[in-house]
Amino acid sequence: MAEADMRHRGLLDQLVRPLPWNPASGEPSMVIQREWIVTNGLGGYASGTVCGLNTRRYHGTLVAALPNPLGRIVMLNRVQERVITAADQLIRLDVEECADGLHAEAARHLLEFRLEAGLPVWRYAVPGAEIEKRLLMVHGQNTVHVRYVLVAGDAPLRLELRPAVHFRSYEGAVSLPLHQHHLLTAESDHITIGADSSVPCLRLNVYGEASTFELHRERLDGIVFSLERARGYDFEGSLWTPGHFRVVLTRDKPVSLVASSESWDIANVIATDDAPRTERERRRRLLALAPVTSTIEPAAELVLAADQFLITPVGRHAEAARARAIADEVRTVIAGYHWFTDWGRDTMISLEGLTLVTGRHREAGFILRTFARYVRDGLIPNMFPDGSNEGLYHTADATMWFFHALDRYVQATGDRDTLALIVPVLRSIVQCHVRGTRFGIGVDERDGLLHEGAEGYQLTWMDAKVGDWVVTPRRGKPVEINALWYNALRLFAGWLEEFGYADEARDIAARAELAWRSFNARFWYEPGGYLYDVIDGPDGDSTEFRPNQLFAFSLHHPVLEPSRWKPVLDKVRERLLTPVGLRSLAPGSPGYRAKYDGDLRARDAAYHQGTVWGWLIGPWIDAYLRVYPDDRAGARRCLDGMLGAMSQFGVGTIAEIFDAEEPYTPRGCIAQAWSVAETLRCLAKVEPARSGTR
Repeated sequence: MAEADMRHRGLLDQLVRPLPWNPASGEPSMVIQREWIVTNGLGGYASGTVCGLNTRRYHGTLVAALPNPLGRIVMLNRVQERVITAADQLIRLDVEECADGLHAEAARHLLEFRLEAGLPVWRYAVPGAEIEKRLLMVHGQNTVHVRYVLVAGDAPLRLELRPAVHFRSYEGAVSLPLHQHHLLTAESDHITIGADSSVPCLRLNVYGEASTFELHRERLDGIVFSLERARGYDFEGSLWTPGHFRVVLTRDKPVSLVASSESWDIANVIATDDAPRTERERRRRLLALAPVTSTIEPAAELVLAADQFLITPVGRHAEAARARAIADEVRTVIAGYHWFTDWGRDTMISLEGLTLVTGRHREAGFILRTFARYVRDGLIPNMFPDGSNEGLYHTADATMWFFHALDRYVQATGDRDTLALIVPVLRSIVQCHVRGTRFGIGVDERDGLLHEGAEGYQLTWMDAKVGDWVVTPRRGKPVEINALWYNALRLFAGWLEEFGYADEARDIAARAELAWRSFNARFWYEPGGYLYDVIDGPDGDSTEFRPNQLFAFSLHHPVLEPSRWKPVLDKVRERLLTPVGLRSLAPGSPGYRAKYDGDLRARDAAYHQGTVWGWLIGPWIDAYLRVYPDDRAGARRCLDGMLGAMSQFGVGTIAEIFDAEEPYTPRGCIAQAWSVAETLRCLAKVEPARSGTR
């Protein structure tokens, strides 16, 4: 075996993130509030709490990514796990919450939870024995493997594994009625469950000693999803179970439960004994691709976390056919788990950290070419709703981030062919913005700055909306939109010059120069010594102190005059910087919210009104190094809180947002693409001599 292969196999062995748990003295919230997730490269996943309690409608042992218009469907909600000891003692390993409380004391048999190379492992103690459970998904399939191993104790144990289902969209309310009729086909050790001809069947098989299936249909009522209740949604529902598998577990014969929405010939391509080795080898190759894993200790775990967001969308058959016709592929980025789909803005911001730092340059090219094909009226899609082939275009900044992502890609790969392919698209984008396009997006010819805004739309990254209420409309000329516009113009002028369009390049450069002069004349708020957040809005110029001003000197081409970089940085450090990113609004401001909790309206009122965003640690470090280029150690310290957050919420990954004040409780999605991507990117940036990356 090559030395590099040996090194990465050894590194894989070292990637263990333990979450020790003492059932006698531990805090139950540790295993109830912390969650795990495993993904399949299609947008499907398996996820739950560490203790096994499903607290969200999004939790499930198999949430399959199905072709449009189905989208993601909860196929297997949970598996009830019971152990019968040699002394005929019945032990329940899983936990279930009902209206009258927990059916079993939370995790009383759980000894330890840990991630090994990003995959979850549970260790349980039962009288006279210990059992280890592992879970993985087959990459590129809606198939999950749950494996049980007897790691201590010599006497055989009997397992009872009872699948429970409620076929519904992962966004569907848990209170939706169960299907009236479930079509069940059972044959010794495997079963097939169907509920609706439009949804694939769920196939289940148990591999092990003396495996059988006992038919016992039952409706399980009164099941409570506590986080849905806290978030103001329907929280009580029902599941249906067809019966249970019985199988013998011995020291030399593990037990595997396989659940799949694929046909059996696909689901069985990877044998149960081969699945762990196959997935482990895939993960080793991911580490081998990424230069940062060789020398930066925390980076390897982030590389595996980044992999969760890179997917092949299963539903866009027409787009896939077009891509194949030109020997290309369709790739995209899931913005966050559990409930986000692919978003243009998040994809472009995350691209460098998810693909370029990880050595996945080919996939970066796929993503850029895919989005270039979706440009309409000079805009890339803001998002693709789950189950839909059509994008939504209500964004003023995602298209500007497209220029940024393309620049990072070309710098990393030197791929001029892709750049040449996309330059005509960029030309159409600039032309549409100059003459004006949808949602009031266009250039003000008087000052060369970009304006945006349409009644009822949220067009910047601060995009919370409840019903008709746009919480942070920011109509007018937002500061980061114009920083991005200037950066895009400078990049485009350079590319035009490179490809021989000298006259056009001069015209674009002149536009950039006008925007630069106007920005520095118009955006500086002299009484405060910082930048306006929005100018020329319906209510005039906004003096709200927000992190958006950092983009004026964090991007490749800074639009802000250099003498003002340090004053802005100092004020952002004083008012917005936290250990886990930047506050979205300074404390003391009207509308400031210290906590992100409550029902949807309360949460959205806080979403960009103080709530800390992890991804903003990226532009903070970029801006910091612009002011202090030699203080990489200081920049590196800013990442300690982000790395520490990897055990607090979604274990092994990084949350979307955090409360604005101590203890900075993680909130929102348990795993967010740009939180992971920007942390990984900045790790590579602050240690370039060691990592070999820019």
